[in-house]
Amino acid sequence: MSAERRAPVTVIGLGNMGTALAAAFLERGHPTTVWNRSPEKAKALAERGATVAATPGEAVTAAELVIACVLDYDALHTVLDPVADRLAGRALVNVTSGSPEQARDFRDWAEARGATYLDGAIMTTPPGVGSPDMMFLYSGSQDTFTAHKETLDVLGDALFLGTDPAVASLYDAALLGLMWATFNGWLHGTALVGADKVAAADYTVLANRWLGGAVSGFLTRYAAQIDEGDYPGDDATVDVQIATIDHLIHAAADRGVDNALPELLKASMERAKALGHGGDSYASVIEVLRGKGGATAR
Repeated sequence: MSAERRAPVTVIGLGNMGTALAAAFLERGHPTTVWNRSPEKAKALAERGATVAATPGEAVTAAELVIACVLDYDALHTVLDPVADRLAGRALVNVTSGSPEQARDFRDWAEARGATYLDGAIMTTPPGVGSPDMMFLYSGSQDTFTAHKETLDVLGDALFLGTDPAVASLYDAALLGLMWATFNGWLHGTALVGADKVAAADYTVLANRWLGGAVSGFLTRYAAQIDEGDYPGDDATVDVQIATIDHLIHAAADRGVDNALPELLKASMERAKALGHGGDSYASVIEVLRGKGGATAR
C-alpha cells in the first residue's frame, strides 16, 4: 500500500507511550495528527511530519480513527467531554489504562455520542511499539476492529478478544500479574544462586529455557485440567511440591536470602492440601485462589 493510501489516524496524548504510538504510524507512512495538553511534547513528532492539532476538537475531526492514550479515565473525560459532539461516526480506540468496569462505562459513553469503541491494552513498553512480536489486545466493536486492523497492526500484533470492552483490560491485569510473579520468582532464584557466586546472566540462560520449555508445557496441561475441573496428580502432586519447596526454603535461609515469596507459595499449597487436594496436581491450588473447595478432591 502506498503512503498516499494509508489511513489517517489521530493520537491524543503524548506521554512516552502516546509518542511511541504516533511515531510508529509516521514511520509506516500514515498521515498522523497529534494533540497534547503540553504542545512542546509534539515538537519532535512535528519534525517527523505529524500535524499538530491546536485543540482536541481539531484532533478528533482530523481522522476517522482516533486513538486516546492519556493518564487515566478522568483525564480522558477532561479531554473528550467538551468535544463529544464531534465523535459521531468516528472509531475511538482507547488504550488508556483502567479497570474493566471503566472500559464498559466508557463504551456506553462513546456509543451514546455516535462513536464506535474499542478498548485496548498495550502489552509492551514504548520501545517495543511497532514490533510485530508485541501484543496489542482489543475488545469492543468487532466491526471497528475489522475495519482498522491493518492500521492497528502497525503498532504490534493486534488481537481481538471479544465484544465485551472489559476483556482487554481484564487480560491486561492478568498478564501483568503473571509478569510480576515471574519477575519475583526469577529474582529470588538469581539471589539464591548469586549467593554462591553464580552470575545472573548464566542463571538466566537456564531460567529462560526452563520457562519456555517445561514450565510452558505445565501451563498448557494445567489449563485443560482447570477447564475440566479435574486435577489428576499424574505428574507431581501438591504433597510432592510441598516437600520440594522446603529444599528451596532451606537453601535460601542458609544463604541469607529473603524467603517471603516461597513461604507464601508453600502456604497456598498447604491450604490446597487442607481442602483435600494433596494428591492432586499443582493446578488444584486454583481452588484456594477462588476461595472455595471447588472440584471434588481426588
